Amino acid sequence: MEEVVQLKRVTEFNQMRGAMMLHRLITVLDLAKANPMPASTFNFGVYAVYLKEVKCDDLKYGRENYDYQEGTLAFIAPGQIIGVPPKEKTFAPKGWALLFDPALIKGTHLGKHIQDYAFFSYELKEALHLSDKVRQPILDCFTKILYELNQSIDKHSKTLILSNIERFLNYRTRFYDRHFFTREHENKGILGKFEELLHQYFVSDKPQQLGLPSVTYIAGELKHFANYFGDLVKKETDKSPQEYIKSKVIAIGKKRIFDFCKSVSEISYPLGFRYPQHFTRLIKQKAGVFPNEYRKLN
Repeated sequence: MEEVVQLKRVTEFNQMRGAMMLHRLITVLDLAKANPMPASTFNFGVYAVYLKEVKCDDLKYGRENYDYQEGTLAFIAPGQIIGVPPKEKTFAPKGWALLFDPALIKGTHLGKHIQDYAFFSYELKEALHLSDKVRQPILDCFTKILYELNQSIDKHSKTLILSNIERFLNYRTRFYDRHFFTREHENKGILGKFEELLHQYFVSDKPQQLGLPSVTYIAGELKHFANYFGDLVKKETDKSPQEYIKSKVIAIGKKRIFDFCKSVSEISYPLGFRYPQHFTRLIKQKAGVFPNEYRKLN
């Protein structure tokens, strides 16, 4: 079984890459000046961002190899497994890395909102590819953080460092929004597949076997990571995938209510509800009346 190296601290990363230790909780590293990562599999205990400036294939997410395009921006959250496949020759790509310990942001505004940046949980294949024009603001943030790390630490240092991390993350949010917008046609194709997948799900016996479809299940069937898929659906429909699925269930449920030969229980179970009361509550919440009353009104 392949050994997984625990990379719990920024200091451990700096030592491995031969980088100067400027701060124990954060580092900004020019990859062209650093030692290459050894061919191992790592469990990251810190947040990490990689900006690659040449095409390479030196990282693997879980068991899947990923070929970086030039100008790729990828994010790693604590607990993710990243591997460097064995090679005959070690390749040190150009680019930058930003790593920071969760302890750096604990109790801060960024710490309270870090979960809002769902892209830290995207798969590497869903990394963001940047043009030269939009790459510059990213590099500017890295440069400003590195500048602060090279100064004498004072009471303003942490505030300035964190503000530039947030500024960088907000730039990234803007660029991903543009990414979703420019891929509008492709995204609508995915939404069409989402709709068709839900249709096929509810005409099969899967609801009784698996229950109501989860976002993780749907995203997996569409070959996307759940958080990326969730953001895509939200941008296109202004609904979360959970809301979209619920609205689909309600629409199907309302139609099936008019099969007077079936009880509410006989309708709810094939939709994936474990308890008929949950279906009844959902219809009441959306239609304003209980299922049996809804039958009489229509």
